[in-house]
Amino acid sequence: MAKYCEVCGKGKVYGNQVTFSNKKNNRTWAPNVRRVKAIVDGSPKRIYVCTRCLRSGKVTRAL
Repeated sequence: MAKYCEVCGKGKVYGNQVTFSNKKNNRTWAPNVRRVKAIVDGSPKRIYVCTRCLRSGKVTRAL
Protein backbone atom coordinates (compact mmCIF):
# COMPACT_ATOMS: atom_id res chain seq x y z
CA MET A 1 0.00 0.00 0.00
CA ALA A 2 1.01 3.58 -0.46
CA LYS A 3 2.35 5.43 2.52
CA TYR A 4 0.21 8.54 2.09
CA CYS A 5 -3.01 9.96 0.62
CA GLU A 6 -2.42 11.53 -2.78
CA VAL A 7 -5.21 14.09 -2.21
CA CYS A 8 -4.53 15.54 1.25
CA GLY A 9 -1.02 14.20 1.87
CA LYS A 10 -1.94 12.42 5.09
CA GLY A 11 0.82 9.98 6.02
CA LYS A 12 2.31 7.95 8.83
CA VAL A 13 2.50 9.62 12.26
CA TYR A 14 4.98 8.67 14.98
CA GLY A 15 4.50 8.70 18.74
CA ASN A 16 4.78 6.72 21.96
CA GLN A 17 2.83 3.73 23.22
CA VAL A 18 2.51 4.30 26.98
CA THR A 19 1.87 1.32 29.26
CA PHE A 20 0.14 1.27 32.64
CA SER A 21 3.58 1.34 34.30
CA ASN A 22 4.39 4.43 32.19
CA LYS A 23 6.95 2.69 29.96
CA LYS A 24 7.26 4.28 26.53
CA ASN A 25 7.68 2.37 23.27
CA ASN A 26 7.84 3.84 19.78
CA ARG A 27 4.83 3.19 17.56
CA THR A 28 3.25 4.48 14.37
CA TRP A 29 -0.25 5.36 13.23
CA ALA A 30 -0.97 4.65 9.57
CA PRO A 31 -3.74 6.40 7.61
CA ASN A 32 -6.68 4.38 6.33
CA VAL A 33 -5.69 4.44 2.65
CA ARG A 34 -7.51 2.74 -0.24
CA ARG A 35 -6.52 2.34 -3.90
CA VAL A 36 -9.42 3.69 -5.96
CA LYS A 37 -10.07 4.58 -9.58
CA ALA A 38 -10.74 8.31 -9.63
CA ILE A 39 -11.11 11.08 -12.18
CA VAL A 40 -7.81 13.00 -12.30
CA ASP A 41 -7.44 15.81 -14.86
CA GLY A 42 -10.44 14.52 -16.81
CA SER A 43 -9.29 10.91 -17.15
CA PRO A 44 -9.66 7.88 -14.87
CA LYS A 45 -6.55 6.94 -12.91
CA ARG A 46 -5.76 4.65 -9.98
CA ILE A 47 -4.62 6.64 -6.93
CA TYR A 48 -4.25 6.07 -3.20
CA VAL A 49 -6.83 8.04 -1.20
CA CYS A 50 -7.60 8.09 2.52
CA THR A 51 -11.15 7.23 3.53
CA ARG A 52 -11.70 10.72 4.97
CA CYS A 53 -11.20 12.26 1.50
CA LEU A 54 -13.49 9.63 -0.06
CA ARG A 55 -16.23 10.25 2.48
CA SER A 56 -16.05 14.06 2.30
CA GLY A 57 -16.35 14.07 -1.50
CA LYS A 58 -12.91 15.45 -2.34
CA VAL A 59 -12.49 12.62 -4.87
CA THR A 60 -14.72 11.85 -7.86
CA ARG A 61 -14.73 8.10 -8.36
CA ALA A 62 -14.66 6.64 -11.85
CA LEU A 63 -16.96 3.72 -12.52
